[in-house]
Amino acid sequence: MGTEIIRYYENYTPVADITVIATCIVFVILIYNAYINKNKSFLYLRFIIGSLAISAIFDLLYHIAMNYVGGINNLLIYLPRAAYHIGLFTVMWLYVLYTKEVMGLDKKAGRPYFYAAAVAWIAIVGYETVGTYLHFGFYIDENLNVHRGFPIFPVGYIYYVVLIAVMVFLNRSKFIKQVIISMAETVGVSIAIMGIQQLHNQSSFTTVTFLFPIYALLYHIHSSPYDVETGSVSEHAFFDFVELAKLKEEEYYFLSMYMHDFEGKGRKYPRTIQRAVRYFSTRFFKSATLFQISGGHMILVVNINKNPGYKEKSQWMLDEFLTVYPQYRIDYKIVFFGMDKRIEDGIDYINFVRFIHDSIPQNTIVRADKNDVDRYMRNKYIVFELEDIIKKNDLNDPRVLVYCQPVYNIRTGKFDTAEALMRMQLPAMGMIYPDVFIPIAEKKDYISMLTKIILSKTCRAIKELMEKGYNVKRISVNFSVYDMRADDFCETVEAIIGSSGVPFDKVAIELTESQNEQDFELIKTRISELKGSGIKFYLDDFGTGYSNFERIMELPFDIVKFDRSLVMASGNDERYRTMVSNLARMFREVHYSVLYEGIENEEDEKRCIEMSAKYLQGYKYSKPIPIERLTDYFEKIG
Repeated sequence: MGTEIIRYYENYTPVADITVIATCIVFVILIYNAYINKNKSFLYLRFIIGSLAISAIFDLLYHIAMNYVGGINNLLIYLPRAAYHIGLFTVMWLYVLYTKEVMGLDKKAGRPYFYAAAVAWIAIVGYETVGTYLHFGFYIDENLNVHRGFPIFPVGYIYYVVLIAVMVFLNRSKFIKQVIISMAETVGVSIAIMGIQQLHNQSSFTTVTFLFPIYALLYHIHSSPYDVETGSVSEHAFFDFVELAKLKEEEYYFLSMYMHDFEGKGRKYPRTIQRAVRYFSTRFFKSATLFQISGGHMILVVNINKNPGYKEKSQWMLDEFLTVYPQYRIDYKIVFFGMDKRIEDGIDYINFVRFIHDSIPQNTIVRADKNDVDRYMRNKYIVFELEDIIKKNDLNDPRVLVYCQPVYNIRTGKFDTAEALMRMQLPAMGMIYPDVFIPIAEKKDYISMLTKIILSKTCRAIKELMEKGYNVKRISVNFSVYDMRADDFCETVEAIIGSSGVPFDKVAIELTESQNEQDFELIKTRISELKGSGIKFYLDDFGTGYSNFERIMELPFDIVKFDRSLVMASGNDERYRTMVSNLARMFREVHYSVLYEGIENEEDEKRCIEMSAKYLQGYKYSKPIPIERLTDYFEKIG
């Protein structure tokens, strides 16, 4: 055996490669048994770990084979050595792909880095294979002397480190600063070890240096430790979990529990609840993962392939829960649901289950199905359109329509007033009615923009009617307390009406009485501020829910609208008729005009006229119509 070969092998110890292989095995054990944030980037990290372990194995085989130079075919040396280097540079390429994925670079932005890594990999693999074959790279001659050729490995190593560094630097805004610092310091340690072993003519610790970035990535990006009290992992981990499940096309079943008592900062589960959570999350399903979405919201995720009969098991779980529930007596909402391709990601799944939560009372259990997903998708689409309306801030947005219901004036026997009603016309759904989109708009705090659009379009319609010679006494627009909470409410209303060129007394604002003391004072202030401009005010829905006469008298309304429920009650019971009649007379005597809603026939009309009505509104006269069709009801002057 040649002395150069002996010296070359004596500078290698297998301990480092064995350590790498063992560490990679530990990584696999931790990934399987601990919870790691799993997403598309994590797939690259798994390939990195696998490629590094394979590289270490081939490095061991290569150095073992070197011990038998002259006694074995040189191909048995060349092949593991080439596989070792190819494996390490595959790891470097995967690091590039991993970094690109973590930074969220799209195909266009990530393409240059992908090609730069690919070209380098092809060049290195080509040099390793062709160089050995043509004897300008690594080879062993007939005298058993080792020829190493051009030092392609350190050059390639530096190339990939620089490529990743440039990619991170140019896209540093997409990375957390602490992660960048940790990765730079970790790679610095790796480079230092590479340099030290070169100074000592060593090659044992090359694969070890590739381990350190894996530690940093697992700790910083994929670490999601279990909560020791409940055995749950974080909401962020849920997002990654769903992303990977969709990528791998795996099927999961979700069991959601919401307990509002534990929402909010600092509210922790009592120990009895913690024990119950741990028990139920591990007792019935194999390899299930519990996610803590918020303080009072948890989702248990069950792999369907690993849990045949999962629906029956979920029922057993539910039966046992209901058996022990009397011990706890904490309000809950439970929702069972499966994966659906229409639901896009983890955030979407959480929004879906919260949508179900909002639609059910406390202590209710629901097994959500396709129809629930259909309802959610409609709701999601409406939210999307509302967000776009808010973003565009266009007072003439064609998706928001003004409908009107004409109001009959008893004194003149004509239609000269109307109530503006909101509708939405959406491309994918057609006509949407207020009972569908108003609650969504109020919950999302979008209602003020819709009201401004309706007010603006109503003012323009009034102006057009007046210019055509029609007699318009006024048209009322509904406002909510959410609108009035805006600091610039009065300025906005006056600006919209003023810019339209319509006299202020042609517009009325309809308000519903508020039970909230703070809102009552706010409404009182707003009415006082706007009253002087000539705007009229209606008290809407009188007779529903809470009515405080003392408060009503404090608010300078012009018209009180009696709800349809009072009209119906007065026709069904003489006592109600006496009560409603006396209420209406009382309002008339203190100079409020009375408008009855929901007039559907001549009997309603006659009765309400006898009960001090000044205005009548309902289907007897007209269903809601586009505001442009008020010309069918209003008369021209002269």
